Amino acid sequence: MTKKPAQHMKHVPQRTCVACREVLPKRQMVRIVRTTEGVRIDPTGKLAGRGAYLHDRRECWVRGLRGALANALKAELTAEDRAQLENFMNTLPHDQPDHAEPIK
Repeated sequence: MTKKPAQHMKHVPQRTCVACREVLPKRQMVRIVRTTEGVRIDPTGKLAGRGAYLHDRRECWVRGLRGALANALKAELTAEDRAQLENFMNTLPHDQPDHAEPIK
């Protein structure tokens, strides 16, 4: 009788949302990266620069733009950066997940 080869589980990178601190697979998060040209949304997850992750939920983006995102990127968000991020945030749904605390 021969043994079946053990199936290897593929490693799934985990990332933490800077707003709500929930850990999820990297592919389920939106990466924001600080580059020499400013802060950019990184859909590929491969741009060079310091990155931070947020859920694709408006509540996390609102909380992140209050300061957690700038702190994680170790940079001040310019008015242009903030406008670009707010435009992206406005495309996100308004759903409030069960685990989120109400924003005060």
